[in-house]
Amino acid sequence: MYMEKTDITDITQEKKSHTLMEKMFDVGAHYAYSRSRRHPSMKRFIYGIKNNVEIINLEKTEKLLSEALNFVSSLAKEGKTLLFVGSKNEARDVIKKEAERLSIPYVVTRWIGGTLTNFNEIKKRIQRLQELTEQKEKGELSKYTKKERLMIDREIERLEKNFRGLTSLLEMLPRALFVIDPKKEIIAVTEAKKIGIPVIALVNSDCDFNIVDYPITANDSSFASIRFFTEQIADAYKKGQNQKIMQTPKEEKDTSDVGKKITNSIS
Repeated sequence: MYMEKTDITDITQEKKSHTLMEKMFDVGAHYAYSRSRRHPSMKRFIYGIKNNVEIINLEKTEKLLSEALNFVSSLAKEGKTLLFVGSKNEARDVIKKEAERLSIPYVVTRWIGGTLTNFNEIKKRIQRLQELTEQKEKGELSKYTKKERLMIDREIERLEKNFRGLTSLLEMLPRALFVIDPKKEIIAVTEAKKIGIPVIALVNSDCDFNIVDYPITANDSSFASIRFFTEQIADAYKKGQNQKIMQTPKEEKDTSDVGKKITNSIS
């Protein structure tokens, strides 16, 4: 759809839009699954079908992505924490890499039930990991027998596998989740919804569009697609972090409904 009269700003914006669309095509973001796997809520986002594979309408994806990026940027600008979740083989490396770049928490292994809804218990496990790691680094484990040290090493390994990415959550729960494939991470999404934490997610045609607050309809099984959208989200969060740094420091009180629910859940 074109306006009868445009200016240089309109043309520049249109060029940027086309560039983003081309990038999404390049990473195969438009590839969905077969029609038999499609969730009913995703019907309106399907453009067509080719070789028995449904094609996602990337024009709609672009609008959804823009909304998600604006939300993520605002989170960081307000100093709120975003938790990255992606345990699929194709997602683990990029989720870990981008989360560590931003110094935010992440989960790349099996989601531990109660991570959000039973946070006080999870905090104890994180604290235990930090205590054992600190003791090991200081050489304080030498007082134990060889068998005891072996058991402690195994405990550290187990705790690191499950909680290493969550060590920055000791003070407060995240204020939003970014999830790769909400169907696979349904426990995480359910817990977040239960206590009022918004969910941003990369959703393919087999997912329920309605359980996510900020869905991004695209291929969630291709490494290239997952990397592209994860980097988009990470860059938006980084942008918000930079804007926060530039602001004049001031004490802000969070009076939002989400903030109240989260505070109550860990009190």
